[in-house]
Amino acid sequence: MKLGIYSFGDRSPDPRTGEQLTVARTLANTLERIKLADELGLGFYGLGEHHLDQYAISNPGTVLAAAASITNQITLSSAVTVLSTEDPVRVYQQFTTLDQLSHGRAELLAGRGSFTESFPLFGNDLGDYDELFEEKLALLLRIDREDPLTWSGKFRPPLENARILPRPYGKRLRISVGTGGNPESSIRAGLLGLPVVYAVIGGEPERFAPLVDLYRHAGEAGEQDPADLHVTMGAIGFIAEKSQDAKETFYPYWLETMKYGARARGWAVPTRAEYDSYTHGAQALFVGSPQEIAERLIEVGKLTGADRYAMQMDWSGVPHADVMRAIELMGTEVLPLVEKEF
Repeated sequence: MKLGIYSFGDRSPDPRTGEQLTVARTLANTLERIKLADELGLGFYGLGEHHLDQYAISNPGTVLAAAASITNQITLSSAVTVLSTEDPVRVYQQFTTLDQLSHGRAELLAGRGSFTESFPLFGNDLGDYDELFEEKLALLLRIDREDPLTWSGKFRPPLENARILPRPYGKRLRISVGTGGNPESSIRAGLLGLPVVYAVIGGEPERFAPLVDLYRHAGEAGEQDPADLHVTMGAIGFIAEKSQDAKETFYPYWLETMKYGARARGWAVPTRAEYDSYTHGAQALFVGSPQEIAERLIEVGKLTGADRYAMQMDWSGVPHADVMRAIELMGTEVLPLVEKEF
């Protein structure tokens, strides 16, 4: 099981100091983190797309292209590309360019996104939420598999014997589908034989095991090659040398994100007691010491049959030095334990 990192380029004002990093500083920090993860042998770094002031990354492909020039082996992925509001032709070109720059290390993780700000921004109707994604994913896959391509649909002009260039570094661009736990998404990915990425935003990851089974059964029903049915699990967490230090460091930043969710979506703001229960034994939030996190990753990895696990550790702008140390611990202490077990 490979390990990796994902990030949205969080730059919210620090809940302790009120300082908000500039976009330039946040992007520079992001590149430093990706370079370190590559040097430590981590297998994946994903960058999410957002169009809000508290995030620095609206175009993951551009930042990942910069990362390609300073890394050698790590997979560089979006996490996610909001395909519903993208032009599949243009986004395919962005990621095949990244694939060429990185000699085959690009991954396009397509999803609907957990926010909706991109719909009015790019002139899309939120009422077409499902139909947009279905059509654009189908077109994206056709582009990857047919050269030249003739196509027509509802949401963009038709293509007539069109060549979409550049082509990938290898035969195909790696295209994955992200989901927050929708059963239909698991079935779709399985039937299409696409890798699936589960974003575990809340609750214990064990609840995703039935969805992974559903995904694999759908792949079997669709007569897909089992080798193509690749599962990535996502986790929110943080690592420090001592378990309690990790919990205390991460808490104010996690709470700040929960407060934002409460304002934006009507969540109840969790209590400190709830946070302590979520982090106890890294049950829901993977916050703790390297040994504790390794044991939890191994446990859930075996239960779900995950091929890859990615952690998000910079919620609401956890200080750069702390994130760098957490990545270092993940690569030097957590990764060897996980590799030994698997």
